[in-house]
Amino acid sequence: MNDIQTIALPSFDFDDVKAAHDRIKDRVVHTPTLKSITLSEMSGAEVFLKFENLQFTAAYKERGALNALLLMDESKRKAGVIAASAGNHAQGLAYNAKNLDIPATIVMPSTTPMVKVEQTRGHGAEIVIFGSNYDEAYAHAMLLSAQRGLTYIHAFDDPRVAAGQGTVAIEMLEAIPDLDRLIIPIGGGGLFSGMATAAAAIKPGIQMTGVQAALYPSMYAKLNGKTMAAGGDTLAEGIAVQNPSEFTAAIIKKHVDEILLVSEAELEGAVSLLLQIEKTVVEGAGAAGLAALLSNKEKFAGEKVGLVLCGGNIDTRLLANVLLRDLARSGRLARLRLHLRDQPGALYNVVKQFAEHEVNIIEVYHQRVFTNLPAKGLITDIECEAKDREQLEGLIADLNKVGYDVRQVELAD
Repeated sequence: MNDIQTIALPSFDFDDVKAAHDRIKDRVVHTPTLKSITLSEMSGAEVFLKFENLQFTAAYKERGALNALLLMDESKRKAGVIAASAGNHAQGLAYNAKNLDIPATIVMPSTTPMVKVEQTRGHGAEIVIFGSNYDEAYAHAMLLSAQRGLTYIHAFDDPRVAAGQGTVAIEMLEAIPDLDRLIIPIGGGGLFSGMATAAAAIKPGIQMTGVQAALYPSMYAKLNGKTMAAGGDTLAEGIAVQNPSEFTAAIIKKHVDEILLVSEAELEGAVSLLLQIEKTVVEGAGAAGLAALLSNKEKFAGEKVGLVLCGGNIDTRLLANVLLRDLARSGRLARLRLHLRDQPGALYNVVKQFAEHEVNIIEVYHQRVFTNLPAKGLITDIECEAKDREQLEGLIADLNKVGYDVRQVELAD
């Protein structure tokens, strides 16, 4: 790993995490850490899931926000707090500030899912929408902090926040003391910093792997001395950070064994799997650990691995799209394109083939105008659902055998 810039950094150690644990343990949900039999079989590792999506605000961020608020003096509490967040830190801060009668203002980027915006507003916070990403929202929040005299509670660049996040590791290792490895999502690095500090003290030698969305490889690039673009519309907006802090980078450099990057397709697949197998809803960032595990099975085979399902705030429409896209990638949903003659009975003969193969037709689209086929021809797209890819391929083969020109429409880039 590349050297981190030498600057004066806040002190931070396991004592801070232990104190945070004692401070917040009766105010947050002690979420379960459970073994996943199916994911263990799929990955070749023994997989344990920490269900932080079961917190009241559906994310671990409550822990750090609450710890920071409890450490504020009375005068600062009366003035109020402000933060920039893509959603989960916002909700954690707003919820706990309301419980402590502290006014809260949250600046959120325009890309924040509406479910997170509305839920944060529902906790009584003033919402300011500004910028297209976290860093732009952060700059505006700092401006408002100075103008209004509000205390800024950083989502990750704050030892008080990192200490609260680190309590996740204390609970995981209390539940499963012999874990070999933790796989932890990294955005700004607060969760990894806190968890790694705690885990290294509780179980020296435990392996710790970080995960970032490939579209936002900021910490990976920083620690490896690389220049990599960070930007784009990622499913894991909760870890979409362009500029990690020196504070978290220094701690991560000390403890991390490797940072893995996961693609959008891998994130989508992991979100879908967790819903199908574990019957639990996670957002993109919450599925990052599983995405890394399943795309690097050989690295973790035979190990006892702990994954943090760090958040479950995902827009329902987006979740529906993710599930349908996963079905399309697996071959269960497909669009078949055929060339037909525009005459009575043409579609009937095709539909009979679908019935014989027990493939369900969802939608049929005819294109008569925007085609170079003869005027009596048409392009027909049939969206259908099969039990699996093999069943679909059998249908396509038989349609071609009886003289139809059939191809499967590939997923668009």
